[in-house]
Amino acid sequence: MRHPSKKKASIFFSKSICVSLLFIIQVSCKAQQKNNKDIIAVGAELTLLADGFNFTEGPAVDKLGNIYFTDQPNDRIVKWNAMDNTVADYMKPSGRSNGLYFDNEGNLLAAADEKNELWRIDSEKKVTVLIKDFDSKKLNGPNDLWVDSSGGIYFTDPFYQRSWWNHKAPEQKEKRVYYLAKNTHVPTIVAEDNFVQPNGIIGTPDGKTLYIADIGDKKTYSYIMGANGMLSNKKLFVEMGSDGMTIDHLGNVYLTGNGVTVFNSNGEQIAHIVVPESWTANVTFGGRDRKILFITAMDSVYTLEMAVHGVR
Repeated sequence: MRHPSKKKASIFFSKSICVSLLFIIQVSCKAQQKNNKDIIAVGAELTLLADGFNFTEGPAVDKLGNIYFTDQPNDRIVKWNAMDNTVADYMKPSGRSNGLYFDNEGNLLAAADEKNELWRIDSEKKVTVLIKDFDSKKLNGPNDLWVDSSGGIYFTDPFYQRSWWNHKAPEQKEKRVYYLAKNTHVPTIVAEDNFVQPNGIIGTPDGKTLYIADIGDKKTYSYIMGANGMLSNKKLFVEMGSDGMTIDHLGNVYLTGNGVTVFNSNGEQIAHIVVPESWTANVTFGGRDRKILFITAMDSVYTLEMAVHGVR
């Protein structure tokens, strides 16, 4: 039998642990609530902007704050107008576009998944195929992209079997990240690193850091961007993958999947935005002041007024 005094000490110690854990949880919750309030506008609530799609993806913002997103299964690009808050089809068919991003000249870039291509769409909706293959083989299927200040395009190339493809296996040996320098036609491999499924990608406006999510391995990495688009100094950013991602002016990184999870530049979680859908695909900032967070999730698009704003 345990000595009575030791038993009392044990009980006291157990209670102390419980109290300490409760205190830590309360402090953690209060800190997260504070951080949520720091980045989300006072009184703001998640709002359903539009639904009735099949699967929404790839939101991109133009210079006026309008948002363009894809409904890939229905082969269309949809536009939200920042002036009158309307949503309407912008382009259909759209080459089964997935991820979108605007280049520095205002052209809409699209990961056109129908034929595993990268497109440039001008203001008149004229399409230029920027890349149709690599080493005379089909790309796996460009998925997400980001443009640097020099006009170079980084894009991820995982492999997701599509019902509209005739081929049943990837022609590329690796799932990579490529860089297409401005006014060139042949991309350069900048990361292959044994990715499972490289997906979301975003860079910092100072041109120093690029984030790449390996959604298949549930990890997101940071890289240093160098000359000619080259990447170096790969570091694990967080133990979480992401379908799409964005960044705000404070350097916070927004990852998707289960709602939207926000990390500061040190990889510390500071907020989680709950979205009432089984999957959140992508996210970006829009509106004339870039203070509206647009979230594509399953058959819907949601918005949330923010206290922070997006950056290019």
